[in-house]
Amino acid sequence: MTDNKRLTKAEARALGGLTLAFFGDSVYEVLVRERIVKGGTMPVNTLHKKAVEKVNAGFQSKAFDIIEPMLSEEELDIFKRGRNATGNNVPRSSNSKDYRRATGFEALFGYLYLIGENDRMNELFEAVMKIPQE
Repeated sequence: MTDNKRLTKAEARALGGLTLAFFGDSVYEVLVRERIVKGGTMPVNTLHKKAVEKVNAGFQSKAFDIIEPMLSEEELDIFKRGRNATGNNVPRSSNSKDYRRATGFEALFGYLYLIGENDRMNELFEAVMKIPQE
């Protein structure tokens, strides 16, 4: 946000699950890209491939399995709002279960960012980044 004003929890919760996921998708992708870029210089094609490994519905669905035990009731509720939101068109590269879980995952990252819970967001992100690549 350009004005650096964070939303209250009530304001953020007033946003729809898909709205939180829309924003959270970009938040999560920036975190992944920042991690990759800080890893050293490499060709742009390699940067892109590394990002796609972590920014896709299948990986994000697995990531939820890792962070689920860490989540508070409030955080789990936000995840569920994103997961259960209607209006998702599942891409051919994914399945419905993974895509919905990824949407919930993104909604959680969007929510945490909007309310200024950056430490918590980073804690969850670090747990996710420990998942080995297949």
